Amino acid sequence: MSRKNVFFAGFMLFSLFFGAGNLIFPPQLGLESGANFGPAIAGFLITGVLLPFMAIMAIALSDNGLLSMGNRVHAVFGIVFSIIIYMSIGAMYGIPRASNVAYELGFKQLFDLHGWLPLLAFSIVFFGLTYFISLNPKKIVDRIGQLLTPILLLVLSVLVVQAFMKFDNISSSAKGDYATAPFVKGFLEGYFTMDAVAALAFGIVVINALKDKGAKSKSELVKGTFGAAFIAGLGLAIVLFLLRMDRQGYTKREWL
Repeated sequence: MSRKNVFFAGFMLFSLFFGAGNLIFPPQLGLESGANFGPAIAGFLITGVLLPFMAIMAIALSDNGLLSMGNRVHAVFGIVFSIIIYMSIGAMYGIPRASNVAYELGFKQLFDLHGWLPLLAFSIVFFGLTYFISLNPKKIVDRIGQLLTPILLLVLSVLVVQAFMKFDNISSSAKGDYATAPFVKGFLEGYFTMDAVAALAFGIVVINALKDKGAKSKSELVKGTFGAAFIAGLGLAIVLFLLRMDRQGYTKREWL
């Protein structure tokens, strides 16, 4: 298993983590935290980045993934817990949010569409492409890590640069709970990205991807998973920080 494969597995994991929640909540935190931006972002990064990293490693160190972790409480709990996790990041919450955010913030803004039919048509195409990309698990690293993630990073870079160049300073006092307990508020907001929950399912995806790329022993899988999770976590922390700074209102003059 080469370093190249671990690197692109990390890219794949970054894309799996960076979903609708990561695009919505960071700018909102930057806007509402105001002068308390520092402690708010510290709390957010703990539950939005560090906790998912720990969950990925927990899956890598377990004997049989998510199910075996739940079985330590009880066999029935293990099954119910696994079902709840997959339903939460799937049909019950994660899947509808992914489609709606892409439609509302992207497609709808370009074409000024209204009603439920355009959303239905967009969702069919959106999930059709998603199904095609994930249809062959053995190619998921190549398709997501090597192809889609560089495109995603390029788009995010353009977004961040444009925001720094065009936004005026909107620094303001903290609002709501950010004024009284910014760290705790940011800590709780980090859960809304659902990355901590999703990591329990993504861990097995990374492990299987590394196996397909040549990892055989337990130590190789743990080491490779650590490298991929570190790359994904570092990239996620940087992007989330920059998205918050966009809405915090720093202009190019202040950075230069």
